[in-house]
Amino acid sequence: MDALRATLPVVRMLGEGLLQLVYPAVCHTCLLPIGTASSPFCATCRSALETDRFAACWRCGTTIGPHETVMDGCSHCRTSSFQFSRVVRLGIYEGLLREVILRMKTQAGETLAWSMGELFAHRCALQFVPSNLDGVVAVPLHWKRRLSRGYNQSDTLARAVARQLQKPYIAGGLARSRYTERQVGQSAAQRRTNVVDSFVAPHPARLRGEKLLLMDDVLTTSSTVDEAARTLRKAGAAEVQVAVLAQRSL
Repeated sequence: MDALRATLPVVRMLGEGLLQLVYPAVCHTCLLPIGTASSPFCATCRSALETDRFAACWRCGTTIGPHETVMDGCSHCRTSSFQFSRVVRLGIYEGLLREVILRMKTQAGETLAWSMGELFAHRCALQFVPSNLDGVVAVPLHWKRRLSRGYNQSDTLARAVARQLQKPYIAGGLARSRYTERQVGQSAAQRRTNVVDSFVAPHPARLRGEKLLLMDDVLTTSSTVDEAARTLRKAGAAEVQVAVLAQRSL
């Protein structure tokens, strides 16, 4: 099953290559023609998606002021304890990046999610080089939610990022152990309670001693990624770093 999953992105890419022979390439966001450009986004959209207008805390991903000291984290996280070591984000949850993430959460959003994973890896790759990552893991969806959506956008993002970083993608590294209510609309305390013991690591031997990159689409209070990282660390992972497309304020 893992081997079949691993071949799906390759099949998808071959299919898109054949389509390019018939239909002119268009930007995946604004749908304007981009000719034979290698990027799936036009220059304007790519710039908007890649540009983080604000500085971010390396420890929690929260937007910080231009002169804030963050050696030990920012004012939002300095007194907090996390199971992950750092957060890298593409930007904040607004404008075009927000629109793209919402489109990714539909059955037709898988190709867009793959392109965003490639964009993320290209934009943020240097931030992971010193860490010597061993593999990439996705925050999973419960099977009921995945069935209704048709795919897991974080899974597709993680596969694309792993491919671009030339790191192994650990399929099934995490799974949902129970169904949880949606985090949107809940307070920070409710979010933490909602995800407690909601993940399991089915194959701990594949995680033992590994330095992992945990991929998700949006980070708000860190509750979900922190619980996922706790599960990975409990299974034996040596370190967990978090990668997200966007950070959103509660």
